[in-house]
Amino acid sequence: MLKVLSCSSTPLSYFLQPKACLELQKDGIHMHAVAGRYTKVSRNINMERLRNNYLFPEISARELEHVNKYPNAEVISLGIGDTTQPIPDLIASAMSDYARSLSTPEGYKGYGDEQGNKALRKAIAQTCYRDLAVKDTEVFVSDGSQCDISRVQMLLGSDVTIAVQDPSFPAYIDSSVIMGQAGDFQYNSGKYRNIEYMKCGPPNHFFPDLSNTLRTDIIFFCSPNNPTGHAASREQLEQLVEFAKQNGSIIVYDSAYAAYITDESPRSIYEIPGAREVAIEVSSFSKSAGFTGVRLGWTVVPEELLYSNGFPVGHDFNRIICTCFNGASNIAQAGGLACLSPEGVRAMFSVVDYYKENAQILLDTFVSLGLKTHGGVNAPYVWVHFPGKRSWDVFNEILGKTNIITVPGSGFGPGGEEFIRVTAFGHRETILEASTRLKSLFP
Repeated sequence: MLKVLSCSSTPLSYFLQPKACLELQKDGIHMHAVAGRYTKVSRNINMERLRNNYLFPEISARELEHVNKYPNAEVISLGIGDTTQPIPDLIASAMSDYARSLSTPEGYKGYGDEQGNKALRKAIAQTCYRDLAVKDTEVFVSDGSQCDISRVQMLLGSDVTIAVQDPSFPAYIDSSVIMGQAGDFQYNSGKYRNIEYMKCGPPNHFFPDLSNTLRTDIIFFCSPNNPTGHAASREQLEQLVEFAKQNGSIIVYDSAYAAYITDESPRSIYEIPGAREVAIEVSSFSKSAGFTGVRLGWTVVPEELLYSNGFPVGHDFNRIICTCFNGASNIAQAGGLACLSPEGVRAMFSVVDYYKENAQILLDTFVSLGLKTHGGVNAPYVWVHFPGKRSWDVFNEILGKTNIITVPGSGFGPGGEEFIRVTAFGHRETILEASTRLKSLFP
């Protein structure tokens, strides 16, 4: 149901003016509409199915509201997973040198290959997938893994069925809704119809019970997982690949946090025999090289991955890339090449180690408070359990009493209720201050 919340005593003539704003409510969700001359184009029904704002802009809005209410508050953000450490100098220098060369006749270059710089594709294949038989021609360089998720969705179309981990990164579900793969949102369950939610929590070691999981065309799977921080074991991924092979499904595997893996957990789905026949892998330089603002990632589509009619999936993905993308920034790709040099790899892992030390501080903090805590070892995220409490209530309590931003677990799906996610991306002094404040809140 759609209704006007408040029009006060404003004359009707005002609302007939172009661009006048009406505050509306639909199913309890506040919206704004512009009164005036409308087109005859109906709104995309799939956009109407989205139940609320995308999670992270919503958190930013609540942070802004808090700061406006308490202008002297020193807010610490342990919420949105944005990197804070400077990009290593040799990587930044490679980008600046390339940028300066564009001012010379000899150095100027325009469009590059839509699939990416050949040298960078080769470097990704050789450095990130050593001994895994990934070819440079199977690597598609992009402006980041989140963008690639949407391109993969465009590739797959609206007629496929999908499964997601619960909890999971919101982009998998939201892009599925936008594509028309999902039905209406069910408020009683917190789920969309036509999406298979694979419960991944502490009781099942953050891995779905595949014996009770319905067959779907596509399986979105992230490891190390955002938000739980769990890295799937080799045995778990072997089960996943076998499940996909038996069902004729395609796994879309997100390895954006692979650089944070400390133990023997696989860093790529292609470490598992048979995965090349059933899996696409998306990854990124964002959280390893600090490229959250630079924007650079890649997707691997193996030659062995085929549709039901035998047509190569990679051929269609190449067409998507050539149609919808002009290629990643040449400047960013110069930085990517520097990242994958021996010196660049060492520099990246130095920054990764810094964030992992932050994660250990936060992990130790919550454990000392007697709270059940997960993650923080193979990922820059700590997943904290508050039994019996709604995650948004915990978010509000921590923000109100400590001026610390976290992320409510329910924003990642119904399986995240009672949890919050805390990020280790931050300056050391900020992490230590957050630890002190949290200990005062939960003595």
